[in-house]
Amino acid sequence: MSLFPYPKIRKVQKAMMKYAESSLNNWVHLLVHAPTGIGKTAATIPPALEFAIKNDKIVFFLTPKHTQHTIAIETLKMIKEKYNLSFVAVDFIGKKWMCLLPGVAALTPSEFSEYCKEMRENGNCEYYTKIYKNKKLSAESKILLKDLEEKSPINVDEMIKICKKKKLCPYEISCQLAKKATVFIADYYHILNPSIRENLLRKIDKRLKDCILIFDEAHSLPERARELLSISISTITIERAKKEAKIFGFEEICNKLEFVKDRILGLAKKKLELDKEEEILKKEEFFEELGDVYSEYFIKDLRFLGELVLEKRRRSYSNSVANFLEAWIGPDVGFVRLISRCFTKNGKPYISIVYKCLDPSFVFKPLIEESLVIAMSGTLTPTTMYKDLLGFENAITAEFNNPFPKKNRINIVFPETTTKYKTRGEEMYKEIAKRCAEIANATPGNVAFFFPSYEVKDNVYEYFKDICQKTIFIEESKMNKFEKEMLLKNFKAYKETGAVLFGVISGNFSEGIDFPGDFLNGVVIVGLPLSKPNLETKELIRYYNKKFGDKGLDYAYVYPAMIRCMQGAGRCIRSSKDRGVIVFLDERYIWKKYYQCFPPDWEMKITRNPLKMIEEFFYK
Repeated sequence: MSLFPYPKIRKVQKAMMKYAESSLNNWVHLLVHAPTGIGKTAATIPPALEFAIKNDKIVFFLTPKHTQHTIAIETLKMIKEKYNLSFVAVDFIGKKWMCLLPGVAALTPSEFSEYCKEMRENGNCEYYTKIYKNKKLSAESKILLKDLEEKSPINVDEMIKICKKKKLCPYEISCQLAKKATVFIADYYHILNPSIRENLLRKIDKRLKDCILIFDEAHSLPERARELLSISISTITIERAKKEAKIFGFEEICNKLEFVKDRILGLAKKKLELDKEEEILKKEEFFEELGDVYSEYFIKDLRFLGELVLEKRRRSYSNSVANFLEAWIGPDVGFVRLISRCFTKNGKPYISIVYKCLDPSFVFKPLIEESLVIAMSGTLTPTTMYKDLLGFENAITAEFNNPFPKKNRINIVFPETTTKYKTRGEEMYKEIAKRCAEIANATPGNVAFFFPSYEVKDNVYEYFKDICQKTIFIEESKMNKFEKEMLLKNFKAYKETGAVLFGVISGNFSEGIDFPGDFLNGVVIVGLPLSKPNLETKELIRYYNKKFGDKGLDYAYVYPAMIRCMQGAGRCIRSSKDRGVIVFLDERYIWKKYYQCFPPDWEMKITRNPLKMIEEFFYK
C-alpha cells in the first residue's frame, strides 16, 4: 500500500485502505466502523494524501477534541520521512485557543469573534498588526512562513510557541500556511459550522468541492451537528444584558430587556405548573408575549450596545440576547422550542428557553453535496443509523470485526445493581461501591470505572473509598488541560502496584484516550448512560419515528447510550498485545434491547460471579 507509514500493515488496515481508495477514486462517501486500536488514521490518511497530491485536493482530518490531533501529525511525519515526500500540513485549533492575548479563554466563541474583530479593526492587537505591511505580508511573516513550511508538519502547540517568540498571530500565520497545505488537521466545528467554514475556506483560498473530509470519532457527529444549530437564552443572561445597558446609559434598551424578562417569567408561570420543569413553547407564543418589543430595530440596538461593551470588556450579554432573538424565527420542522425551570449550583431558580435542532442532516447537507466525506469510528454501528441520521443517500459502508486475539480479553455482563433513577439511594450506592471494590481489588494493575454521571460517580465514591485497596484518581467535571494530563500521567505511573480511575462516560477519559500495554488492565462500565427522558428526548424519538419509520427509540435513546458504553470499554484493548477485562455492571445489560447492541464478535459472558472469571483470566 503506497504511503503507508509503518513497516507492516495489518490485514484489517489493508482492507480499510482499499475501501478508502475506492471511495476516493469514485468520489463516493464512506462510513466505516472499525474497532479501536486497529490504526484507522494510518489506514485513511495515506490514500487520501496520495489522492489529494495527484488531484489538487485538500484533506481535512477532523476530530472532536484537540488531544486527538497528535496521532495524525505523527502519521504525517512518518510518511514525509519514509517517502521523502514534500507537502505542507497545518495543525489547527479554535481561533480563541490560538490567541496570544490574555483573558480570552473565558469568552464564548461568538463573544471572542466580536472581541477579536474590535481589536483588529482598531489596530490594538500587536500580534495581528505585525502580520501585514501596506496590506501585504510583512517580511517577518514571509520568513516565518518559509521556516514553518520546511518544518511541516508540526503540532499546533509548537507552532503557537514559535509565533509567540516572533510576536505574530498564530491564527493568521496558520491560515497563510494553509494556502499551500495538502492536509489540514482541525476540529469538527471548523467544517460543521457554516459561517466558520465559509470564512475559513475563503481565507485559505480553498473550495468545499475540493475538500476530502475525514471525520474521526464520527459516532459523535449527530449530537455535535444538532448542538451547532441549537441556541438558548435565560433570565440570567437577560439580567446581565440589562446591567450592560444600564452601565452604558441605554435606559430604553434596559427597560425593554426588563420587559422581555418579565414576559418570560409570565410565560413560565403560565406554562409551567408547580410539578412541571419544562414544556413545549410555540414560536407564536413567544412573539405574542413580547409584542412590538420583538423587532428588527431592537435587535440592532442590542448589537450596537454589544459593540460598545466589547470595546471596554471581553464579553457582551447583549449580543447573546440578539443572537437568540434572531434564531427564534427559524424553521419549525426538525426543531423543538422548550421553556424550562432550572436552578444554579447555589439553588437559585431561573427560566431558560431553548430552540433545539433535532435533525443533524441539516448541517451535513452541503458537505454531502459538494465534498467527499469519510466518517470512521470504533463505534459507528449500526452504520445504517448514521447513514440515516446524517443524510447519506449515496455512501459505501464497511464494518470490521476486532482483529485482536480473543484470548486477550474477556467481556463480562454482571447483572447486579442498577443506576435506574427510581432505585438510586444510599443502599444502592453502597451496593454498587461494594461490587466495584471487589472487581478493583481482584484485578491486577490499573482499573478504570466509568459512570453515567458525575453525581452517581461521587455518591458511589463516598462508600467505595473505604473498601478499595488501591489508590484512587477522580475525574472532576471542570478540569483544565494541565489537570487532565497530570491525572493521566500519575494514574499510569501506578501500573505495577495498581490504581483506580473514577471517571464519567463521555467525559474526559472515556473517549479519545489511549492506555497502551499494561497501563490499563480493566474497565468497568457502571450503569447505563441513557439520555434523560425529558421533552427533548421524547421529541427526538417522535421526529425520528416519523422520518425513519419507528426507529426513534433506537436512534434517539438505546443506541446512543450503548455506543457511549462501548467507547468507554474501548479504552482497555488498544493493540494485539494488550490484555484486559471489561465488565458491564447493571441488570439492564441482559435486557434484549440493550444486549443485542453488543457486537457479535465480543462474545459476551453473563455471570453473577465475575471475580472467579477475572481470577481465572489473569492467573490461570
